[in-house]
Amino acid sequence: MVIGGSGSGKSEFAETICMELPAEEKCYIATMQAFDEESRARIAKHRKARSGKGFETIEQGTHLEAVCLPGGCTALLECMSNLVANEVFAPEGRGADCSEVLKCGLHHLAGTAAHLVIVTNDIFSDGVTYDPETEQYRKILGEVNLEAAAMADYVYEVVCGIPICVKGEKRDFTDKNNR
Repeated sequence: MVIGGSGSGKSEFAETICMELPAEEKCYIATMQAFDEESRARIAKHRKARSGKGFETIEQGTHLEAVCLPGGCTALLECMSNLVANEVFAPEGRGADCSEVLKCGLHHLAGTAAHLVIVTNDIFSDGVTYDPETEQYRKILGEVNLEAAAMADYVYEVVCGIPICVKGEKRDFTDKNNR
C-alpha cells in the first residue's frame, strides 16, 4: 500500500514497485472517472506516465469485486480515494453503505493477483471538519485504508517524493542491486 498527499509522488513510486515485482502480467486498475477537464487532464497524465511499462489498463470506477484479473499478475489499484468517492457519490455507486463491499473487493483482488499495490490519499491530517457527506466519505476511506494496510506486507507513505516505510522491511525499489 502506498499513501500520500496530492502530488506527493505516490503514483510514480507505486508504479516503480510494480515494475520491480516478478509477475509478467501487470494490470492497472484505474478508478478515476472523467467528469471534468481537471480529471481528464489527470487521467491523461497518468496514462502518459505508465505508457510503455506493460500495464493492461482496467477502468473500474465502481464495483471493485467485478474486476477480473489474470491469476498471478501484479495489480496496481489507482486509487482507493477515487474508488470510495465514486461508490459514495456517483449514481452507479452504492452510497454510504459501501465500506464492507469495498473491503470484500480488496480481498477478491488480493486472492487473484500475486502482488496487489494499492494507492490511496492521505486526507486526514488537515484538522478541518467538513459537511456531513464529506465526513462520511472520509470515514469510509479511513475504514477501507485500515483494511488495506492490515492486508499489506508493506505500507509506504510518500512525502515530497520520498517514500517512507511504515510497515514491513524497508526495501529500495529503485536500487538495481536490491531486486
